[in-house]
Amino acid sequence: MTLEATARPAATILLLRDAADGMEVFMVVRHHEVDFAAGALVFPGGRVEETDYELAARILDREDPDPDETGEPETTALAFRIAAIRETFEECGVLLARPHGSNKLISAARLKRLDEQHRAALNAGSIGFDTVLESEELVPAPDLLVHFAHWITPVNQPKRYDTHFFLAAAPAEHLAVHDGSEAVESIWITPKQALADAEAGRFKLVFATAKNLEKLGRSGTVKNAMETARHATVVTVQPRGTRLEGGKRLLRIPPEAGYGGSEFIVEMPPAS
Repeated sequence: MTLEATARPAATILLLRDAADGMEVFMVVRHHEVDFAAGALVFPGGRVEETDYELAARILDREDPDPDETGEPETTALAFRIAAIRETFEECGVLLARPHGSNKLISAARLKRLDEQHRAALNAGSIGFDTVLESEELVPAPDLLVHFAHWITPVNQPKRYDTHFFLAAAPAEHLAVHDGSEAVESIWITPKQALADAEAGRFKLVFATAKNLEKLGRSGTVKNAMETARHATVVTVQPRGTRLEGGKRLLRIPPEAGYGGSEFIVEMPPAS
């Protein structure tokens, strides 16, 4: 009997910007030696760490030191957003955070210094994200994130994630650059072009990424994408698969999730 792998909490951000050819999303190519979505074109993101929960709890405690309830669901929801912000900084150098007492994001000049001083140590695990924020007197800006999707890796996969996807408008002054370790290439690309390039064999896409690119591509501008997501109901998707001949798979997802159907035949390999 094979034990079912636990789905680990994870978060990812779809950084968006308007460009001449339409709305673009920032994507990275995963290193071919990582154990999930190796070599694939993905959105920046990763696991929710225990420190993300701890930071979320401290932020909520400062906002409401005497809550009427336990606050656990609220803490978990905020932890996913903090993880998405942390991973985006680690993977591409964009930091959705504000100086204490300010309503403006960290400036490009200050972010450049912070990147040079802390990002390598953060990626190496020798310093925590909370320590970086505290030393720089910064607070995360989770209000800039809009919940877009929720996907859970199928139960038959050896490595599984319970991932929340968020949209965020990319700060114009922040330069997005891949980290060179987990991510070996990065691009700004329209959803349509990303799907076309994958079809042509230039990039590898896993099923969840492809479907979310299709969904994102229905919006022509960042404003439209953010507003559409704000008014949509996020339905959890955990694909159920059946193997077909020739290496193909039939994947079933809830029709109410908004991906234009409930059954899809795919040739792309599983993420793990």
